[in-house]
Amino acid sequence: MRAVVQTVGRAGVTVDGEVVGAIENGLLVLLGVTHTDTALTAQTMARKVHELRILDGERSAADTGAPILVVSQFTLYGDARKGRRPSWTAAAPAAVAEPLVTAVVEALRGRGATVETGRFRAHMLVESVNIGPQTLLLDL
Repeated sequence: MRAVVQTVGRAGVTVDGEVVGAIENGLLVLLGVTHTDTALTAQTMARKVHELRILDGERSAADTGAPILVVSQFTLYGDARKGRRPSWTAAAPAAVAEPLVTAVVEALRGRGATVETGRFRAHMLVESVNIGPQTLLLDL
């Protein structure tokens, strides 16, 4: 599982003109799933995201109550080392990925986090205003 975590002043996801998820002053998490990920991987990712000390004063969303916007991003497992057309073979198929993305979201909520989401398999318009900018790659 991979996540790109960014500190944002605001972020939102729009699908077909409808805002489906939006936050202010929190974390935008682009989340990719691969074939070997499990429910345990999802729990570990949720813990790392929630406790990641990336906010002001080296504080975490767990410390501050900052909201989290989770957006599924299979392209994090794209491989463009050969040629110009990326390969997506390392990305888990939707039937595997969707329940694991949901598991990360539910694990975050179980930890007390306020979580918004994108819409799985939809063409999403993702907007963000980054703070810092501070961006980290978590690779489990």
